[in-house]
Amino acid sequence: MKSSFQSFDAISGMHKQSTPLPLLNIYALFCLHMQLNFDKGIKINNYALKMHNYLADSKFKLAPLGTKISGPIATVSVVGARGYSGLELIKLLKNHPAIELKYAFATSQFNLSEELMNSSFANIKCLHESEIFTHLTDIVFLATPAEVSLKLAPELIKKGAKVIDLSGAFRLKKSDYQRWYGFSHTHQELLTQAHYGLQSFSKNSISPLVSNPGCYATAISMALIPLLKHHLVSPNHIVIDAKSGTTGAGKKPLENLLFSEVDGECLPYKVGCHQHLPEIQECIESFTSLFIEPHFTTSLLSVSRGIIAGIYLNSLTTDIEQIKTAYLTEYQNYPLVRFSSKISQFASLKKVVGTPYTNISFELVGTKLYVFSCIDNLLKGAASQAIENLNSILGLPLEFSLISQTTLPVSQPHSNNQEALL
Repeated sequence: MKSSFQSFDAISGMHKQSTPLPLLNIYALFCLHMQLNFDKGIKINNYALKMHNYLADSKFKLAPLGTKISGPIATVSVVGARGYSGLELIKLLKNHPAIELKYAFATSQFNLSEELMNSSFANIKCLHESEIFTHLTDIVFLATPAEVSLKLAPELIKKGAKVIDLSGAFRLKKSDYQRWYGFSHTHQELLTQAHYGLQSFSKNSISPLVSNPGCYATAISMALIPLLKHHLVSPNHIVIDAKSGTTGAGKKPLENLLFSEVDGECLPYKVGCHQHLPEIQECIESFTSLFIEPHFTTSLLSVSRGIIAGIYLNSLTTDIEQIKTAYLTEYQNYPLVRFSSKISQFASLKKVVGTPYTNISFELVGTKLYVFSCIDNLLKGAASQAIENLNSILGLPLEFSLISQTTLPVSQPHSNNQEALL
């Protein structure tokens, strides 16, 4: 599919001049969604029909059928573009047909074509982060440390931008930021308003700020929420053993991340005190009304990317079909998760790295339930989940532009051959 709307002549749009984000051209996107699905012979889903009915009753004026879409419906930029998550986000945004990626910001001079070894990125203007406020876009992605996001997000929102923040600056509603992140939160009102963007469970929000979930929190919450919602496991005595590739620690040069330190190792770190623990607890409580106090260990693997989380629970059922039904019920309308009782096939980093999917596998032995959740920490744990939140803001299906492409690890040249891994 081409990376613009210009080839879709038979679809409709809204009057751009009179329509604010995030509803700008949603009707056009609905029509595009219909067009694409008809082209593929796929039945239009209930989501699209609901969107059509909502817009038909709304106050926004719709352009006549047949109006040509002249270009993307929103402009976006990425701050922190040279980081691992930032580069992955750039790759995904470059191929997203509904937006125009205008700017990439970093703390030092850089060139995306050189960083990604691909000349097609030459049209994206690379700027120093000091120029952010003179080069505003409709939506700004912050792939920055939490302290930086805490400073930038309020100012960007004041100037009318929507913000999708990939840091932990606005994830914790109840927990002490000083304890878990090492700073006092200075924007409590905005923290309260921030929308936690675990889109498989979150409802659409009009908040100008979306807080992208953390990588460990994503993998673990995706596995736990269906089981706890359906009361199939005890919320007590939960043990979580999660392991991540080294990119989860970012690009900052640290002694414990040197190749000679991590090669051939599996190194526990932040045992029981990782900043994603309170996030997991708050997320679980938000979507299940249950509070958990799990044993939670995190370890560093000698691989560049990927998370595998082993979760061990006391099951309240001895019927594995009930476990399968819980996952099927919760994820029947969410195509970016795959689950199976075949642990040996699904609990594999190679099956998820470079994809936006969550792989969940499980085994029930008596009343002991073993669950494994695998994701790519840079995609589902960061960049591709940020695209899901972008799609939600724009009124698109969450998987839009994600299942038609995959990405190579950041250490490899970007490929234009981005077939879906299905």
